[in-house]
This record gives sequence, C-alpha cells and structure tokens, in this order.
Amino acid sequence: MKTIQKSQTTIQPFTKWTGGKRQLLPVIKSLMPDNYNSYFEPFIGGGALFFDLSPDKAVINDFNNELMNCYQQIKKHPQKLIELLTKHQENNSKEYYLELRAVDRDNRINKMTDVERAARIIYMLRVDFNGLYRVNSKNQFNVPYGRYKNPKIVDSDLILSISQYLNNNNITILTGDFEKAVEDAGAGDFVYFDPPYIPLSETSAFTSYTHEGFSYEDQVRLRDVFRKLDKKGAYVMLSNSSSPLVEELYKGFNVHKVEATRTNGAKALSRGKISEFIVTNYDK
Repeated sequence: MKTIQKSQTTIQPFTKWTGGKRQLLPVIKSLMPDNYNSYFEPFIGGGALFFDLSPDKAVINDFNNELMNCYQQIKKHPQKLIELLTKHQENNSKEYYLELRAVDRDNRINKMTDVERAARIIYMLRVDFNGLYRVNSKNQFNVPYGRYKNPKIVDSDLILSISQYLNNNNITILTGDFEKAVEDAGAGDFVYFDPPYIPLSETSAFTSYTHEGFSYEDQVRLRDVFRKLDKKGAYVMLSNSSSPLVEELYKGFNVHKVEATRTNGAKALSRGKISEFIVTNYDK
C-alpha cells in the first residue's frame, strides 16, 4: 500500500458517529486479512477504520445522504467548507444552533448549497448532545444543543488532509443501498460491513423490529450478500451486536466475541463496556 502525503495531521474521522469504531480498531485490524486488493465499506459512518487504513483504492458508501454529502464536499470544496465552519464557530450559541437546526422544518434547507448543508451537519455534530445524528419520522434533525465549554468546530488541517487523501487516491464515494455498493467486489477484495446493530433487547424468536431504519429483513439480506461475496472469493468481515440472532444468521462462518466501549449512546445505559461480534469468512 502506498504512503499517502498528508498535511500537518493524521487522517481520522471528521465527525463523531454513533457506533464509531475507534475503540475497536486494534481488534478489527488484528482480524483483517494480511493482504487484499480493493477496500469496500458499505456502512461507512464516521470512517474510523477507513481513515486509519487509508487504502489507495476503495469504495465507501452510506445510506445517509447528509453524511455522504460531507465526504463529497470535503473532497471537492474544502476551503469553502472551512470558511463556513469558521462562520458557525464565530456565531456558536444555543440560539444559533436551534435556528440552524430548524432549516429542515420550513424548506430553507432546500435553498442551501451542498457545501452549506455539509457545514451545517458537521457544525451540529460538533456541538449537539453527545455528537448524535438523529432525525424524527419527518427526517428533521432533533438532537438538543450540548453543553461544551469550547468545542472544536473548525479543524482545518484535518479537512485539508482528508481532502488531499480523497483526491490523490482512487476513492469512490457512493450514497445508497449496501448491496449496490459491493456489486464490483470480487476475489481478493476486502469488504467490511458495519450495519446498524441487531438490538440486544430482542430475543432470537422476535424478528419484526426495525432499528435505525434497518429491519430484520435487511439483516437477512445482508447475510445473503455476505454469502455471495464469500462465494466470489472476497475477504468479508462484519461487526454486529452479540445477539443470538447474529450467531444464528452467520452459522458456518467465524464468529469472534470482542469487548467494545460505547461512548455516544443517548442513554447512559447504552454507554460503557459491551460485548459484540465480529464475523469473518476466513481464518485468522
């Protein structure tokens, strides 16, 4: 893998994201194949593993349009994004945040440019409660303002580093369904799935939930895609909760139980130490 020219800072996620994998990176990397061709991550989220590895050929995807627009704008318009974030930093207050949050309630968001939308989301995730991304049933952002003394809203070095990396390498940025995102994955490629987790509160008999817009049927479809990629000769890894359903779905594959630390759940109970599964289709 080639060395990437970076500016003053190490590449890392530009935002917090629920289910972020920073804490688990050493474990995930220890279970990865030693060599692979292209890198695929269909549920990219904050991209902790992706940025840590900085592959020179990758396909990244998420079904969250606002999130993937951030990746696109960091790639295409980093300076403009920094300018807008600087403005948000200068104006930062609870009132300012709530006013900006409200643009998705009265159609003002549709008049914003893509880079303005990206700056809005990155700013809100820097100052809102626990760095959560959450919307209501009308797709309106509804996380309250956080209580941070001096949040770092503008990280120019990081944005420029990420932009440089995305432009200097063969990185495809997609927005959509996970299945479509891995259509071109083949023998020798590495695919890492980090979907919305199966809720631990569900029993193996209860299969009618929908969690973060991801249903049990989607989990089954994901397992089927995992199997297809296995048959194609790809290296496939998946993270999920330690629910018995995961063991049931991925019977016949390697299921590793690992300890994770959760830091940005909305409830205190969902933070702290938790066990989860990493499934692989290869021995390590």
